Amino acid sequence: MFGNFIYFIIVLLIYLTYQPSDETNFNALETIAFFIGLTVFFFYFTAFLFRRLEKRMASNDFAALDAQFHSILLRQSIMAILIFAIDIYGLSLPSFFIDIPIFSIIPTLEALLFLALFVFYLALVWACAYGSYQKLYRSDISQKSYVLSNISFSVPVLLPWLLLSGFADLIKVLPFEWPARFLETTEGEITYFLLFLIAVAMVGPMMIQKFWRCKPLETGEHRRRIEGLCRKAGISYADILYWPIFGGKMITAGVMGLIKKFRYILVTPSLLRLLEPEEIDAVIAHEIGHVKRKHLIFYLLFFAGYMLLSYVTFDIILFGIVYAEPIYWLIDKTGFDQTTIFSALFSLVIIIIFLIYFRFIFGFYMRNFERQADIFVYSLFDSAQPLISTLEKIASTSGQSADRPNWHHFSIRQRINYLKKCESDTRWIRHHDQKVKRSIGFYLAGILLIGIVGYQLNMGVIGSKLNQNVLEKVIVRELQKSPDNPNLYRLMGDLYYERKEYQGVKDAYEKSLALRSDDPHVLNNLAWLYATCEDTSLRDPERSLLLAKMAIELDRSSHVYDTLAESYYINGMSAEAIEAGEQALKLAKGNRTYYKKQLEKFKSGPQTPSNVR
Repeated sequence: MFGNFIYFIIVLLIYLTYQPSDETNFNALETIAFFIGLTVFFFYFTAFLFRRLEKRMASNDFAALDAQFHSILLRQSIMAILIFAIDIYGLSLPSFFIDIPIFSIIPTLEALLFLALFVFYLALVWACAYGSYQKLYRSDISQKSYVLSNISFSVPVLLPWLLLSGFADLIKVLPFEWPARFLETTEGEITYFLLFLIAVAMVGPMMIQKFWRCKPLETGEHRRRIEGLCRKAGISYADILYWPIFGGKMITAGVMGLIKKFRYILVTPSLLRLLEPEEIDAVIAHEIGHVKRKHLIFYLLFFAGYMLLSYVTFDIILFGIVYAEPIYWLIDKTGFDQTTIFSALFSLVIIIIFLIYFRFIFGFYMRNFERQADIFVYSLFDSAQPLISTLEKIASTSGQSADRPNWHHFSIRQRINYLKKCESDTRWIRHHDQKVKRSIGFYLAGILLIGIVGYQLNMGVIGSKLNQNVLEKVIVRELQKSPDNPNLYRLMGDLYYERKEYQGVKDAYEKSLALRSDDPHVLNNLAWLYATCEDTSLRDPERSLLLAKMAIELDRSSHVYDTLAESYYINGMSAEAIEAGEQALKLAKGNRTYYKKQLEKFKSGPQTPSNVR
């Protein structure tokens, strides 16, 4: 079931990294036909695979049948992801929703629409799998409950993103500009993400338990034993809840919530019905172990680490594509829309990193955390025999093979064998605890290193130079294809201005004006260059004034009036400079101190201008 978490996150990454192109690969009618055809094929092919498995059920080789069932589930879930990717990148489905106003205002709604499409694909897989599941594991759960339980168990992984994205959309539609502007800055993004983590820690567990339709465990012997065990371990919680996952047929328990007022202990009805009191105590002790060993905090930190890794990866991928000439050449020769190709490449790399990160790195920590929670039983009891017998019951009642591991748990047999080793020699307990501590230390060191790299790429000198070089390469390549595009020369001029390469600024802006003479941005910046350039050989007062007058006719902003005032000033026209400076100060919405100083300069008489933008 935890594998479904990965599927949903991969799909979310596929959607979020897609950049709609101006042109779609097919018209609306063709797109609908391909979409329906793919969906029908996927359904019948999935149904065929599971029907074929059902025909093999006469075999008594349960382990082989169990492996085949999960293999088909895995393959068809991956196929669902591939079909979803075709929907996004091949059929360009998001491009057909660009012009819908509500989706433009609240992009999260469009994302939810496409996530619902993937849920539909998975629901088809689970519906087709039900017959095999029922026969193989002798389950009496209904098909509807089986499908809905899989959905309800998996979908909550999207709730943090939904909160993050939804509130960001809300901020952007508010009638205040400063929150949206702050959110667009690096500092704003970091602040918002930290606040988001706090909100998830507080509100997330409450939302999830409501989504799962959990109900408080009634007063009685079971509740008193669990409460007593929690008091003995010294942990607090908000409530103890029934967990009706898969109709309550599973023998399992759980704990969620970092903060005690929002912490919930979950138990399934089957756990309370089928286990002995000592076995229930052992299972709850396992869940308490997750809390006492701070695993929940680490899980949150691990997700934060992935966000940091993704943030850094974006820059690295961009630099890699731009600087790798063969890759860029190959993309250019494909004939497809470059925006789509770039977003597809980025999505592919991000997904690969995600799979490695969660499947192998996070999986390593989850397996060892689960083992650490197993051996925590020894902190509350003298023996782990009740937990061993519980694991044996889970294997026999669920039909799950005792030898089948997964990415987040050791196999039941491996768990039992390790508990038996600890039973005979308690040194194994200390050995594993030390292993976990060392592993966490390595992880924190790795995240710190990634953070340093991310800082350098986004805020450091190295990152600034790399970004400038990347932009220059992109502009040069685009100019080779569109040499008469004035906007490209404008961008090149802006870049050279930032790098203080003033001859390049002059050449780029003049070429832009030769192709388009009414661009106020270029007119203003070039006028400022001719008026204030550090390289005095490039100063041209007369041309500066001419350009500034042309700019003010097109854009009567404070900074354009300031340029006009500076141009008047260097031409010895003090009265006109003062008048333009006063107008600049009047229109200024920010940095009024700068405009006041400029006005004082104009009033003080002729001086050599020294300000450079």
